[in-house]
Amino acid sequence: MPTPSYSRALVIMPAWNEAQTVGNTVRETLALEHRYDVLVVDDGSSDETAAEAAAAGATVLRLPFNLGVGGAMRAGFKYAARTGYDAVVQVDADGQHDPRDIERVLRGLDDADISIGARFAERGEYQVSGPRKWAMQFLAGVISALAKTRLTDVTSGFRAANTRAIAQYLDHYPAEYLGDTIDSLVVAIKSGCRVVQVPVEMRVRQGGTPSHNPTKAAIYLGRSVFALLFALTRRKSGPVHLVGA
Repeated sequence: MPTPSYSRALVIMPAWNEAQTVGNTVRETLALEHRYDVLVVDDGSSDETAAEAAAAGATVLRLPFNLGVGGAMRAGFKYAARTGYDAVVQVDADGQHDPRDIERVLRGLDDADISIGARFAERGEYQVSGPRKWAMQFLAGVISALAKTRLTDVTSGFRAANTRAIAQYLDHYPAEYLGDTIDSLVVAIKSGCRVVQVPVEMRVRQGGTPSHNPTKAAIYLGRSVFALLFALTRRKSGPVHLVGA
């Protein structure tokens, strides 16, 4: 097997009130043949998320109040940079991202700075319909043109970053709605980061209640288009200083 492009990889799991699922997701990750360190960023949870994650073997970073995925991931990137990791991969704490695909997503960094685990890339049976599907297709089309490569799932949170992308994220990683996916990706591309996607399979949520319904899907359509238009007005980040350089 080819030598990976990184030496130390950190799995970052942003988690808000995921006590039902985070422990099992951490245990699945730590049981993989390829060992990864796991950081759970407890995003101001009011349940036992932090305790369950720590009991399962993860390092836990507790935020005093809820910042959203963007804020949680920014904290995770800072931790990774300060502790010498040269690759990170974001994995949802609710079990929808299959930990067995972590290596596949990280392997995408052999050819790029950001690797997206894509749900619509001829693998798995994940499907969406209606306004949510239209929004995803529109976003994918615009960002594919910007990245000069075909991307089908630009809202996926299952993604990896190398040192160049981590440094860029530390300069610009917004906490606004869809900022952690659309805005961060657009600015990273405009700042010179290369992006690829790799096919992954999605699982059903392992606990809790899904947040999607027809009304929320319609709102998602409008807000995602607005988020993209806003992201396209962003300037590229300043000079990127590589982590550890």
